[in-house]
This record gives sequence, C-alpha cells and structure tokens, in this order.
Amino acid sequence: MRTNNNLVNEAWQALENSIIYYDGQPIGTVAAHDPEMDALNYDQCFVRDFVSSALAFLMKGKVEIVRNFLIKSLALQSHEKQMDCFKPGPGLMPASFKVESSNNEQQLIADFGEQAIARVTPVDSSLWWIILLRAYVKATGDKAIAQQTEFQQGIKLILDLCLAHRFEMFPTMLVPDGAFMIDRRLGVYGHPLEIQVLFYGALRAARELLLPENNGEQYLHDVDRRLGALGYHVREYYWLDLQRLNEIYRYKGEEFGKEVANKFNIYAESIPAWLTEWLPENGGYLAGNLGPGLMDFRFFGLGNLMAILVSLASEQESQKIMDLIEQRWHDLIGHMPMKICFPAVEGLEWRIITGSDPKNIPWSYHNGGNWPVLLWMLAAAAQKTGRIELAQKAIEIAQNRLSEDQWPEYYDGKNGRLIGKEARKYQTWTIAGLLVAQELIANPAHLELISFEENTELMTCLI
Repeated sequence: MRTNNNLVNEAWQALENSIIYYDGQPIGTVAAHDPEMDALNYDQCFVRDFVSSALAFLMKGKVEIVRNFLIKSLALQSHEKQMDCFKPGPGLMPASFKVESSNNEQQLIADFGEQAIARVTPVDSSLWWIILLRAYVKATGDKAIAQQTEFQQGIKLILDLCLAHRFEMFPTMLVPDGAFMIDRRLGVYGHPLEIQVLFYGALRAARELLLPENNGEQYLHDVDRRLGALGYHVREYYWLDLQRLNEIYRYKGEEFGKEVANKFNIYAESIPAWLTEWLPENGGYLAGNLGPGLMDFRFFGLGNLMAILVSLASEQESQKIMDLIEQRWHDLIGHMPMKICFPAVEGLEWRIITGSDPKNIPWSYHNGGNWPVLLWMLAAAAQKTGRIELAQKAIEIAQNRLSEDQWPEYYDGKNGRLIGKEARKYQTWTIAGLLVAQELIANPAHLELISFEENTELMTCLI
C-alpha cells in the first residue's frame, strides 16, 4: 500500500488544529471544525470521539495531551450520591466538556447529557475512559498514573456504576436507546452489542489497572466473575452463523425451565427475509441486541470489530467476522469504510423505530450510514486476524476521497457514495481514524494499545 505523504501531513495539521487548550495545556480535541455549519456541541471534546485522536497522538509519541485529558476528564467525573434524578449518578463520566472563559479565568464545563439532543445520558464514556487509560499506560509505561489514589477511585466508581444490582438476571448491561455512538433513537435499547463489548473491554482494562489494596481485591474478584459470565453469554447467545440460524429457525417457543434451547423465547418468524440470503456459508457475526423475545439481527460495525480487538469474539469467530466483511464488501465497505449498521430500517418500520427521525432516514447517519472513523477499528481487527490485505484495501478507498471531500463525519447511500446530508466536515475523528489506521499498518506493535489477547480462563461461566 502506497502512503500519500501529503495527505498524512494534511491530516496531522488538521488534527493539531482541533486541539483544545486549558490554562495553556492541550487537553483534548473538538468534535469538528466545520466553518459552514453551526457549531452546536461540535466545538466540545467528546470522550468517545477523543479516543481516536488519543490513539493517533500516542502512536506518534505525543503523550502529554492524552495524559492531560485523562486527568481533566477524571476531575469532571460525577461523585455525588444524590436523590435528584436529574443529576448524574456517582461514577459517570461526561459525554463531553468545553472550556469557557470569564473574567480572564478559564473553567471546564461538563455535559452529562443535560444539554444533549433528546437528553441522552452517555453510557459509553466511562467505558472508553478506562480503555484509553490502559492504552496510555501501554504506550508510555507510566503505571504510576493509574496507581494514583484518584485514578484507582475513579475506576472503582465506574465499576460500582456498572456492576450494581439491577432488576434483571443477565450479565449484560441494560441501557436506553441512543446512549453510545448511536446517540439517537434506532431501536438499540436493551442490551446492545456495542455496550456489551465496551463493557467487556473496560472490565479487562480495569483488571490490569486495579491494585489489590484498599478493597481492590474485592473489585478484582467481582470483575473476574462478571467477565466470565459476560464472555460466555455473548459468545453463546449473540453469535450468528448459518448453523446457528438453522437452530433458531427450528426453535420451539414457550419453553419453561432451566435446560431449554430457546432461553430468550425467540420466534423463528422474527428472522428477517434478507438474512437467509445475505449470511455467507462460512461467515458469521455477533447480533446487534438480545433480550426477552428480542434478537436484533442487524450487523453493527463497531461492536463486531471491537469484539475482535478485546477478544470477546473467539479466534474462530473473529475469522468468520472478517470472512463476512470480505464476502459482503460491497454492502459493508462500499465506497467509504465502513457501514455502522446493516441493513437500514425503512418504511413503516423506520417511522416506528426512529420516531420518523429526518436525520436517520434509510442509509443515512446511524441508520445504515458509512462512518470513516470505523476505519481504524477495521484496520486493527484485520491486523489482529492476519487479514492485513483487507485493511490495506479499505485504507486505499478512504484516502482517495476523504481529503477531497473535506473529511466528512459520515456518508450516505447503500454503498456510501454520497457525503452525509447533515455531515459536519473536518470531523476530527474522521481525520484521526485514517491516521490511526495507517499507523497500525506501518507499525503492527501499536495494536497492543487497543488489543487484548485471548484468555480462556475468563471464558468459563463463573456463576
């Protein structure tokens, strides 16, 4: 694969231009720098968005901004135990923050969803924060930062939030619609794959970072128990390939008791017509959601790619996911890597599921749009599975368009040929996504920052 040095230099300059400063120090990057559209909250630093930028900086040895981000965002973490249901619970990390100036003094203002469209609280921010902390420690060898009292307490508060007792008996995490990268209504309420994968990755990161002192040993014990149960649950029940599809097709309903095949009472009639033709003979993937009477058969890009990276998908399943991507390249990659969700929901189903959301029209935005930021996850997954040619092919497609199109947030259409109708340009994580993907190909050792090796001990259900 030929690297376009001019493109790389342009991307780095754009990334540098996105940096936010606080008291003269770099602490993050804005979501986008589009001079043609209203800023809204795109002038803020989003935790999930900054992960892509942070990885690019870490891979280039520019560690100060990542360290500052981790410290400042931790200081914004909610700590108060309040009975006020309009306030964030303890442990929650903000979705985003911004720098405001008054009387020649700067102040960091956090948004936990109070100002977000539809007032959605971020579930993924806390999980990404732990994963990024582990990446920083891996890149720098600076274990001391994670061992500081404030950081240990921050990790424990997040675990308290995630491992709390709930009104259900699944190891997965129950979340509302729109609480992660898909931040608008799209029928992903319940136990969406993306959150379960990030949850698993955050637990594995916490397992590496937590010290046994000050009740840390109990947290480590609780983490191990949940990891085993969560890993078993997702691999056993979310996995879809042709063999599994045949099993679901022949399920009996209304079964009672512990030892039943159809534990979630999934009806064969819920299998969508498109899936029986679309699923390749030797491919497979993790379903988008699972709950009582519910299996979301859509393919979600981030959840499946990250499942490979955190080894929530087994080695065999990881290869099958990459087989699926290769054999359904036109659908999932198309003219811009890669599809966030396939297929799009349309017609009456679209009206019901999205609430007639004009931004989430079929094959746009979260409803089947193509998101260049997913390029780095695709490259990392390809690197980990030894399918490097897929990463190279995807990067070539992206670098031929992104600069010319002014680094859009997302692309529209069944195959990603159109720049998103409401896409911001000079989207920072689009820029960072290409840089990280290229760095991963140039130096495979960078994969260690975001990857976890298979651990068979964790795959035993411990409850």
